[in-house]
Amino acid sequence: MQDVLVHHTVLLNEAVQALSVQPAGAYIDGTFGRGGHSRLILSRLGADGSLTVFDKDPLAVAEAQSLADARVFIRHEGFAHLADLPDACADGLLLDLGVSSPQIDDPQRGFSFRHDGPLDMRMDPTRGQSVAEWLETADIPTLTEVIRDYGEERFAQPIAKAIDRRRQERGAFRTTAELAQVVADTVKTREPGKDPATRTFQAFRIFINAELEELQQALNASLRVLRPGGRLVVISFHSLEDRIVKQFIARHSREVVDRRIPCAIPTATETLAFKALGRTMPSDAEVATNPRSRSAVMRVAERTTAPAPVASGETSGGKYRAPRSGSASGNAAGKGAQR
Repeated sequence: MQDVLVHHTVLLNEAVQALSVQPAGAYIDGTFGRGGHSRLILSRLGADGSLTVFDKDPLAVAEAQSLADARVFIRHEGFAHLADLPDACADGLLLDLGVSSPQIDDPQRGFSFRHDGPLDMRMDPTRGQSVAEWLETADIPTLTEVIRDYGEERFAQPIAKAIDRRRQERGAFRTTAELAQVVADTVKTREPGKDPATRTFQAFRIFINAELEELQQALNASLRVLRPGGRLVVISFHSLEDRIVKQFIARHSREVVDRRIPCAIPTATETLAFKALGRTMPSDAEVATNPRSRSAVMRVAERTTAPAPVASGETSGGKYRAPRSGSASGNAAGKGAQR
């Protein structure tokens, strides 16, 4: 089992290099996972530096506690709680989105259609609804919307109807294999090498953990917690995440001007909050070593102005829209494909 649960940190050196770690700086790892990025950040910090780490997974929190380092401050919660931190408290923020390999390879967590186990998918299994519990009451329109919007699945409605039919005939879903089989029986065509259940499992995991809502909240909080010159580094693993990050950085790294107004001038509160520093993809060598890294995209931006409060209700400016049923109560995100 230990061989299966091995963890490869994606874009390890590239992400920490992008943070431009200073020995006496204060940094945040919003997704500790198994600590690959955090350990490298700590190796570059001096005695006066600090690292605050967030994670919802109790096993990740236990791993962070094993560091036994006085410079590390641990928060057992999702990175949406960045909003609880003081203004201008950080020189760098790293968000490595997605499910970590140890999570997806552990059948008991219920993230994978390749391993039969309880249909759970919660980042924090001590809080909120599991996917199995949610599926007991979700109606066909809600199922369709979640599968379509979060899984970008063109067969969303047939899958939703098949799930409902299976519930009526055989009762509630309990295992990942049961759900994967229903999807496989419904989706007859799929890209070569991709399991028919991939998109549906992604959709349910994102929904049950409120991942996109929390990503938006964390990005908005970065405007306030990062000091001028502080770096924002975000690693995404699918298009829904990357679109939100890309549009957030684009919105806040260019002057906002109403072109309908003659001689329009930029709005002061939205002028160049960030400077976009580009994106990075895994090297061929990294993909060869860790195939799960192949979809990763890292985007980097630098805070250029003094932090200012984000207006209530402000979003990242993307096209993301939560399904009408809302998120599962008590659940929130920590991570999005495999790290």
